[in-house]
Amino acid sequence: MTDHREKLIPSRRAFLAASAAVAATPVLGARAAHATGHGLHKQSPDRQLRALLREIDPNRIGAIVTRLAAFGTRHTLSAQDDPVRGIGAARDWIHEQLRTYAAASGGRMTVELQSFIQPVSPRIPTPTRITNVVATLRGDTDPGRVYVVTGHYDSRASDVLDATSDAPGADDDASGVAAIMELARVMATRHTEATIVFAAVAGEEQGLYGSDHLAQQFKDAGTDVQAMFSNDIVGTGDAHDGTAGDPRTVRLFVEGVPTAETAAEATVRKSVGGENDGPSRQLGRFVHDVAENPQTGMRVRVIWRRDRYLRGSDHISFLLRGYPAARLTEPRENFAHEHQNVRVENGVQYGDLVEFCDFRYIARVTRVNAAALWSLAQAPGTPKGVVIDTTQLTNETTLRWQRGTSADLAGYEVVWRETTAPDWTNVLAVGDVTTVTIDLSKDNVFFGVRAVDRDGHRSPVAAPLPAS
Repeated sequence: MTDHREKLIPSRRAFLAASAAVAATPVLGARAAHATGHGLHKQSPDRQLRALLREIDPNRIGAIVTRLAAFGTRHTLSAQDDPVRGIGAARDWIHEQLRTYAAASGGRMTVELQSFIQPVSPRIPTPTRITNVVATLRGDTDPGRVYVVTGHYDSRASDVLDATSDAPGADDDASGVAAIMELARVMATRHTEATIVFAAVAGEEQGLYGSDHLAQQFKDAGTDVQAMFSNDIVGTGDAHDGTAGDPRTVRLFVEGVPTAETAAEATVRKSVGGENDGPSRQLGRFVHDVAENPQTGMRVRVIWRRDRYLRGSDHISFLLRGYPAARLTEPRENFAHEHQNVRVENGVQYGDLVEFCDFRYIARVTRVNAAALWSLAQAPGTPKGVVIDTTQLTNETTLRWQRGTSADLAGYEVVWRETTAPDWTNVLAVGDVTTVTIDLSKDNVFFGVRAVDRDGHRSPVAAPLPAS
């Protein structure tokens, strides 16, 4: 009987070196016995994740979107001390709600107001206080490893400097804030290995100022942020523009060559064909793997771009600091009503209003986030220091990496694919080692390494760069 998997990568013999020989002889560069790798399968949600996904409530999400829109405007330059209208009232309400969720966490979730003064800039005419509302769920066993999810709670009218006109901002971006708040609510009562940060950021419409401050705080503290997601315009699968809606798809934008890489680093990555294997691309593959399933009810359409043309979201603040980051957004935007002041024509209201949002759609996007964040926080961290030995002319491949510190780390898997394939096609368990030599030419395929824990949770893949 012919193994159909051998058609993926033709070879003169069985493709891979079995991990057992390496594990038994933990010597750098040890040669393993021949074995055949097998195809990859999607990671199925574990029991705890399935229960978590069921708790995400579209009615609660709808109530959050409706309440945020009722503040009239949440423009960054609007009133900070009015109790019923403006960004200050919205800030205080979000803070109060997150504190309520944190009260159920047994002390593991803390909530803070992270404020700073933004100097004058093209969209900030006078020095302005900007405040992020940040809820942190501390991990139990690996708290230094951090995952961040954001939505921006500021809104805008057509004129980006108009701080007084109504700007309900239901889709952009009360929808994203509702998603992160509902995530905080359902996750507050659960234990995770790593730390998750849920942040409602401000100043996005004026220049990503809130997320820029948040990302810099992490950078200054040396925080190991291994993934960040921005939920921005996730209100509906129906663009309300006469086209067919797509209520079961969410777009995920991920960059290629990392924004923060130096020119020399980018040159090395491109020289080995690694444009599609940067950390954010691996994050996109991971989300597609763990979040596209019947439990979320969504198709994750991964788009290999940093963001849409002419605009950008808060994930860019994290990309600029070298953190893997991605942006979730609805499948088709309606540019006619986005950011528009509320107006009435023939008895019909137009603008970024609650009526344009589909709370069930936002709930499904929230489940995509939950599947990604839970799977990341329960798995070992992404392998670090992964290199491929290119110092020898050989038809074999030697990979090295640093051993992770996760308490329940079981070992590692090597994955590979054809250079023309968009995703990993084969995998081989290599055990709890930090070096493996595989009888497959590094010239012909792309390799990666991922960590696995004792419960079968897998990390995102780390692609190797040539050893220096």
